[in-house]
Amino acid sequence: MKLVTYRHDGKERTGVLTADETAVRPLPYADMNTLIETAPFAELLSAAHAAEGASVPLSQVSLCAPIPRPRQDVICLGINYKAHADESTRYDASAFGGERPVPIYFSKRVSEAVAPEGFIESHPGLVQRLDYEAELAVIIGRTARNVKAADVQDHLFGYTVLNDISARLLQTTHKQWYFGKGLDGFTPMGPCIVTADEVAFPPALAISSRVNGELRQNSTTDLLITGIADIVEELSSGMTLLPGTIIATGTPAGVGMGFDPPKFLSPGDVVECTIEGIGTLRNTVR
Repeated sequence: MKLVTYRHDGKERTGVLTADETAVRPLPYADMNTLIETAPFAELLSAAHAAEGASVPLSQVSLCAPIPRPRQDVICLGINYKAHADESTRYDASAFGGERPVPIYFSKRVSEAVAPEGFIESHPGLVQRLDYEAELAVIIGRTARNVKAADVQDHLFGYTVLNDISARLLQTTHKQWYFGKGLDGFTPMGPCIVTADEVAFPPALAISSRVNGELRQNSTTDLLITGIADIVEELSSGMTLLPGTIIATGTPAGVGMGFDPPKFLSPGDVVECTIEGIGTLRNTVR
């Protein structure tokens, strides 16, 4: 299933896309967090079938981020593709170089995720060197604590596309990544959540990004340095991952800072992040 949050007749609703993805069927859940937290898969299937006669054309709705207001910060992996590690070191060896024997985790503050077709805020006067990062985001479906890698798949709800917008100068100046990645308008997400049953595990999906139509990133999600099973096992060994927790798994090579000279974003630029089987997240910088 492809699940969405959308606005119709002035109300925010949850729904499931039709097979041809031209319409959405409403689901009886207050919001996506509630759906993930309370709906067993069998119940969700039943609700989706029950809504078959009540579809609304996508042209008549406005898609929101699938989880517009995450209940907790997004957990992120830094430098989790080798080619991206190499380009990051070339850009700023003091900030991104050195040995990385263990994964880099950081959190991304999200008061409200940016919708598909929504705006990336450029924050004039504060932000320089605005950058993009196409990422596969994993959504936890069951409370996870002390989960072994072999059992991680049973705790996953689904996947979506996330653009980890980054203010590179803030990121490197502060010597930590929270401020430079957690500003308002820095977390576009969507267009949908694909339920985990639809994707072979571990996911091996084409992932790419384009800026103003120019292909920038082009890779596959099976090239993660630290895979999803190991990520969830390690994190859940010491913290409880609640239903609806979002984990952004890192970005491949081709971000703006990786070019010579760098290709940072400017107001008016259109960024498209695409993951095979999920869809395209399209946003404009303003």
